[in-house]
Amino acid sequence: MIHLNLDNYKPSEFYDEMFDVDGRVRGHYESLRSRLIQLGGKKLSNLQHATDRAQLSLGMTFNVYSDNQGIERILHLDILPRIISSAEWDYLERGLKQRILALNLFIDDIYHDQKILKEKIIPKSLVFRSASFLKQCVGLNPSLKVWSHITGTDIIRGDGGQFFVLEDNLRSPSGVSYMLENREILKRTFPELFRQLNVRPVYNYTHYLRDMLESLSSIPEPSIAVLTPGIYNSAYFEHSYLAQQMGAELVEGRDLVVKSDFVYKVTTKGLKRVDVLYRRIDDDFIDPLVFRKDSMLGVPGLFQAYRKGNVVLANAPGTGIADDKAVYAYVPQIIKFYLGEEAVIPNVQTYICDEPDDYKYVLENIANLVVKQTDASGGYGMMIGPKATRKEHSEFAEKIKASPRKYIAQPVINLSTVPTLTEGAIESRHVDLRPYILYGKDINIIPGGLTRVALKKGSLVVNSSQGGGSKDTWVLNQDLIVS
Repeated sequence: MIHLNLDNYKPSEFYDEMFDVDGRVRGHYESLRSRLIQLGGKKLSNLQHATDRAQLSLGMTFNVYSDNQGIERILHLDILPRIISSAEWDYLERGLKQRILALNLFIDDIYHDQKILKEKIIPKSLVFRSASFLKQCVGLNPSLKVWSHITGTDIIRGDGGQFFVLEDNLRSPSGVSYMLENREILKRTFPELFRQLNVRPVYNYTHYLRDMLESLSSIPEPSIAVLTPGIYNSAYFEHSYLAQQMGAELVEGRDLVVKSDFVYKVTTKGLKRVDVLYRRIDDDFIDPLVFRKDSMLGVPGLFQAYRKGNVVLANAPGTGIADDKAVYAYVPQIIKFYLGEEAVIPNVQTYICDEPDDYKYVLENIANLVVKQTDASGGYGMMIGPKATRKEHSEFAEKIKASPRKYIAQPVINLSTVPTLTEGAIESRHVDLRPYILYGKDINIIPGGLTRVALKKGSLVVNSSQGGGSKDTWVLNQDLIVS
């Protein structure tokens, strides 16, 4: 049973989202505090166990390739929601719209005029040596001139509550299905509190997603399919969930064929044309005739069909250039160059190991920095200096020396904390936030997102593949915030 005593909750030295430094509850969390006290520890324990069972019954699992204890896990949902005030969300929304607009302009420029390179805002070598820069995409013109249609941007809060963008995920961001299912579970867990606060909805994400995908095609009522690598992919639950919620086909590469530069699904009744593919496979695997010849996941001829405008791919191939963590360091300059504005949400300070001064600084201070591989994700290819061993410091230093372009480094940011249920109490745990952005004719940011939580005490790693969990994210309406 959980021993509930919020008076003993210690935010410690980190910015806590529910309590200030003097232990007072922040205004927009007051209703949650009251409800937790009313429920008591035993009831909260029962609600958490019911949530765990609900996740299993819904099939909310993900695969971990390196886990020798079994490949499927649930993404643990902590039932204490993370609450974001209306003013905070308005700020985030403004910054996210600015960022995704600028990044799409950047991608389009890189594959066309390359003005930002010619004016030396970003070094040419930084772009052309990126594994995510695809020469095959030069001259491509995606529908509506939008490259990244579905984006998940990772946001953190540091000391003092300042928001920062930690990463841009423009290729194939995952996790949105957990955001949607988490909400359905939490609405049943705290129905009165949910109604009282009038939390902004997220249920309509799949409606917006389908509308956005349809808007990319010139064909009335286009046929839409979700292209998945298959059941062993870590996000297969999400692929099948989104397809089902949109009323779209769920297909693998082996289900598709290209004829006369059009894409078709092979069915028992013959070929059925596919007009829009929401792809959840990486660029390298989409077409063995153009990219990796050994790919068994893609469709021969798909890229040619796309280039001719006979099928829409979302997100567009080549989008990953804006995901490169070295390019991330230049996003404030990208925003300034294309929009003439200062970045609303700042970056985390970033050292690019391919630049001589930064290279020297990183090697001299590697024990105090977070080192990241520029083309890795999911918490892999990363070292948190203060929590690593001397051997790990030495190993990463050698990796940087061998290939400086593949690494960046950042100072350790003390992620904000949120009260979280543990085995026996409510304790603080570090969190980040992944809001989801849809970009077609307009930019639509879903009010909330997936809050990822580090379940291990003191851990800063929130990724599900590294043992993290999740929380529902409640964005409040202005007139209902308690002051």
